[in-house]
Amino acid sequence: MAFDLDGTREAARQRALPQSEDLPPAFRRLVEVCAAGYTGRKRGQVVRTRTVISQAHTYQWLGSFGNRGNGRYREELRQGLSAITRYLTAHRLSKGHALLRLDGQYGTGAVLTDLAGFAFVTRGKEYTVLDHPLVQARLHLPPDQVQQRPESQMVRSLYDCPDVPVGAEGVPCRVVVATHPAGKKKSPVGVTRDGVVYELFLTNLPQQGVTACDVIELYLHRGAFEPALSDEDQELDPDRWCSHSAWGQEVWCLVSQWVWNLRLELGHRLEPTPVRTTEFAPALPEAKEQQPPAAGYGKPTVAVTFKVGRFSGRDFTLQPDGTLRCPADQKLLAHERRREVDGSLRVVYGASIRGCRSCRLREQCQWNGGATAKPRQVSVLLHPLQVGAAPLLWRDWSRRVHRRACLQLVRHQRLEMSLSSPAAASPPIADVILSRAQRARYRLCWQERLARNARVSTAGPVTIRVFGVPAAFAASLGLATA
Repeated sequence: MAFDLDGTREAARQRALPQSEDLPPAFRRLVEVCAAGYTGRKRGQVVRTRTVISQAHTYQWLGSFGNRGNGRYREELRQGLSAITRYLTAHRLSKGHALLRLDGQYGTGAVLTDLAGFAFVTRGKEYTVLDHPLVQARLHLPPDQVQQRPESQMVRSLYDCPDVPVGAEGVPCRVVVATHPAGKKKSPVGVTRDGVVYELFLTNLPQQGVTACDVIELYLHRGAFEPALSDEDQELDPDRWCSHSAWGQEVWCLVSQWVWNLRLELGHRLEPTPVRTTEFAPALPEAKEQQPPAAGYGKPTVAVTFKVGRFSGRDFTLQPDGTLRCPADQKLLAHERRREVDGSLRVVYGASIRGCRSCRLREQCQWNGGATAKPRQVSVLLHPLQVGAAPLLWRDWSRRVHRRACLQLVRHQRLEMSLSSPAAASPPIADVILSRAQRARYRLCWQERLARNARVSTAGPVTIRVFGVPAAFAASLGLATA
């Protein structure tokens, strides 16, 4: 079950106020609601940011947490995780059934520590991870997969790097590096190095269940979250300025989400439809001889010791520049790549014969010791990654059909209200002389307002008839039908 967490912002425009010694200090009405911050494409001088949570399969809103300016995204994330935990508890599900899809602002090691117990997919923004030796060594090997979306001409080469420490905290994480050639314009995401754009994606999903391409597709599938926010703005306008206090603005956002969820529920009762199933990722094809594996490669492996007391391939460490380093601190370069019968890729590294002849460790390294006439070679094998053969399925409902069915029903209804005569005659009302303040109603206390506007107990019942409601829909709501 996937949950989307993202922030949205609303900007407010403020005119310049005159300031002089003769005038009182300037006061802004939205000072408790907004503050200076990043406005993006919205016009204004101050903003308010709120973090919203969406259930990606039913498109229900699960919470809204807002703050002044750019917000407090760490605090709002913890509040969002608490809301998701309560949702899972109410449906008798564990955290293992949840998948969080987060925006790129959460792609740091410090934030990943807050996601303990949850599976997640997010875009990384700590590009110092690219300089890690494990990542650099993997980038010099062939890519695991190639990803391209139908609506885009961009082709990404994917490199899957498991168990990479991220951030100053060193949180172990699976890092998927996506690369593509840089264009004429600066890329809006990622970092550009030597004409290549590098993008980072962080996840803790297992390699045996989700390939690197599936990780990218799961994150990019968050695009459905933006139309939901757009529909919310058009139908409910939750970001409108309706209060000069923070709690009043938060109440308006919660009421807007409650109305959204209510329309969804009523729409499902009006037009009950089964959950649709989509093949999110097809089943992986069977591996063919001399062909690269469809799921990518596992960790690089080398051969074990061929003689007792001799150096094995494990004694040659893979370097960030794509070379191997021998125990004598000599460099081995890759000079051959060949495909094996089982789909494995063998990368052969070779040393320089000039360096091997004068090496003091030659007796421990080469087969015939000092009599060997060839330099030392080491093979690194990239075995195909074993991934389940079943396709990846996605189940959800339509985002708009049920909501719009409820809205169309309300817009085309005819409502008839009738008031029956009271059971007993009401006593005559004596003339009351009202003051100007009472007539204006802005000086009445709550008790006076209630006494003036409340319906008396002797009044007759009110009958409300709604025309145009389907019988099955009325029965599901417990309404009497004629």
